[in-house]
Amino acid sequence: MAIFRAKEIAQLSDVELQEQLAKFRLELVQHYGTVSAGGAPENPGHIRELRRTIARIKTEQNKRRS
Repeated sequence: MAIFRAKEIAQLSDVELQEQLAKFRLELVQHYGTVSAGGAPENPGHIRELRRTIARIKTEQNKRRS
């Protein structure tokens, strides 16, 4: 899954933001499931990037609400 930057997120529509947020959250849960089952993540930095991307999307959604 591609990681979005703030400029890329700003260009997405509200519907696309919702879809991407759902995809990223699902991927993050899958990574957490792997870790909690005792496995090591393939790329530990990817979890951090997912969390940051989710935060970027939520920030953009809050900007659009106000």
